[in-house]
Amino acid sequence: MVMTRYGIVATSHTLASQAGAQVLARGGSAVDAAIAANAVLGVTEPMMNGIGGDLFALYWEARTGKLYGLNASGWAPKGLTIEHLHAKGMNNMPSSGIDSVTVPGAVDGWSKLHERFGRLPWSDLFESAIFYAEHGYPVPEVIHAYWRESADALVGDAESRRVFLPGGNPPALGQVFTNPDIARALRLIAREGAAAFYRGGVARAVVETSREHGGTMSAGDLAEFSSEWVSPISITYRGWTVYELPPNGQGMAALEMLNLLEAWRPASDGPLSTEELHKRIEAMKLAYADLYRYNADPRFAKVPVTGLLSKEYAKQRAALIDPQKAACEPQAGTPPMSDTTYLSVVDRDGNIVSLIQSNYAAFGSGITVRGMGFVLQNRGALFTLDGKHPNALAPHKRPFHTIIPAFMERGEQHIGFGIMGGANQPLAHAQFVSNVVDYGMNIQEALDTARFTVSANRGCEIVIENRVTPEVREKLSTMGHKFDVRKEYTTAMGRGQAVLHDTKTGVNYGGSDPRADGSAEPEPPPINSR
Repeated sequence: MVMTRYGIVATSHTLASQAGAQVLARGGSAVDAAIAANAVLGVTEPMMNGIGGDLFALYWEARTGKLYGLNASGWAPKGLTIEHLHAKGMNNMPSSGIDSVTVPGAVDGWSKLHERFGRLPWSDLFESAIFYAEHGYPVPEVIHAYWRESADALVGDAESRRVFLPGGNPPALGQVFTNPDIARALRLIAREGAAAFYRGGVARAVVETSREHGGTMSAGDLAEFSSEWVSPISITYRGWTVYELPPNGQGMAALEMLNLLEAWRPASDGPLSTEELHKRIEAMKLAYADLYRYNADPRFAKVPVTGLLSKEYAKQRAALIDPQKAACEPQAGTPPMSDTTYLSVVDRDGNIVSLIQSNYAAFGSGITVRGMGFVLQNRGALFTLDGKHPNALAPHKRPFHTIIPAFMERGEQHIGFGIMGGANQPLAHAQFVSNVVDYGMNIQEALDTARFTVSANRGCEIVIENRVTPEVREKLSTMGHKFDVRKEYTTAMGRGQAVLHDTKTGVNYGGSDPRADGSAEPEPPPINSR
């Protein structure tokens, strides 16, 4: 772990971590550093995140001990309806293209966070991002691999090819990549605030790009949007309180999975044992069955969060787990009614930001805003066209969202953490929490430890790292699990970050996932030159 009495910024790219740490050294708050780091990530990880994507955040205020939640996920354009897509001959939501685009919420999310918890001037927060956009940065290993593997998403749009495929190809490993167009957009935002994105020059470019592609995004869709302060949801897990954001995000699945795990004792032979992995995998399946049945925008559908997170419901669901056999077709229960980047920051006062931001798929919709150098997300792909489903597409409705920040605390220990990666996230969160709580790991060890994740085929198909021993995998296979074995540290498990503040000692700790190009960077000490 990184340990310091000053602040720490943990992100998936060292340049972003460094930019945030520099902001802390200039007297910035955890929020200031998070915005600066996130802006750099949008430049250096353009397939993952950026101003064309959405954002969720948790903010823990050390002085009051209060936890705040922000939902900055955008809504569907008014003209993007089930009837509109049916008229185009579509029976399913498109996974890319202009009709997968919802209003990007990230910039408004930055603005809301800064208005409430920022210290430095807004315009100061974009200096590093603009510098790297104009002067360039060498493309590192993991990002190079993502760029190469997702290049096909860009070829259908001339502007995307021009900006992100210089010379017709993804940048080579170590090639210096520049993006003066995103620098132009960031300068507008730095000078005019969020208004530039939702009502000014960037907004006009977004609407014009949508019109050229036959999309429905209007000036009103952007101008009327506002992110929302929300109350975090939580459970207790063996003496710790674990927090997530409420729907439309999938955080409730992480909490439900932990409730199911709590019904069983931790395995005595460790987190990568046959017993423990079987229990975690089966708990994940039950929680995900409920997630996909009930999660939706709570402004449009009644989501039974209280029932799903009740301990009594967890006991009923946990009783369905057979300790000797995998369940390949888990069903949703009946509860009582009631491609992404993650970063975490702690400042010298102990305030913590847990923030996640995403385009969804690599390079989102595949459409780049004309002259602005950023792709539009494809979050709308997660709607359904089944009008009876709680997550059915509707005007100004927010879709089911995969990205989730998290926070946990017990006594003097306060941890902001998250692990990105689509459907991977709830079960990755639960594995992290269990590693810390059940097996006494520190936050770096909890990130490092081998993980499993869901397969696109679901059911008994599981993706797992090869650091889980062949003996354990063989025993699990005899119980009905089917494994896709990946390398020691694979990005299929997501890329996590974590920070911890100890209120008794005043010491901060940071961890960064080895599955990424990032680091946990400490704030430089306040040394005066003579």
